[in-house]
Amino acid sequence: MDGVERAVRRISSNDRFARMAGVEIIEVRPGYAKVTMKVEDKHLNSVDITHGGAIFTAADTAFALASNAHGTVALALNMSINFLKATGAGSTLTAAAVEDNLTNRTGLYRITVNDETGDLVSVAEGLVYRKKDKI
Repeated sequence: MDGVERAVRRISSNDRFARMAGVEIIEVRPGYAKVTMKVEDKHLNSVDITHGGAIFTAADTAFALASNAHGTVALALNMSINFLKATGAGSTLTAAAVEDNLTNRTGLYRITVNDETGDLVSVAEGLVYRKKDKI
């Protein structure tokens, strides 16, 4: 693990919402991150399927890790998500963020969320503003 990855992991450990949701980091490198989240009762909506906000949390966490792993602070400007498959308690979601484009000021990412069978649960796209501040 290099210094930037350590710094990103240290900063993300302060992400109280992701921690409360049970998001776990699997891999981080510049422009890429993978996280998992086991769907529990607390993640379910009123009809007992995984709440869209829970799926978004997993996707957003991967997005944040991938975009900040370049070593400069990256802040989300926009994120859109499409929900493709319902899941429920006991499912394990894996979110992976992949950088599509990077400039001095912005970064564009595609984020997929799959369930434990490999089925696509959601696809998102996120845009960050890259500050000059170092992580």
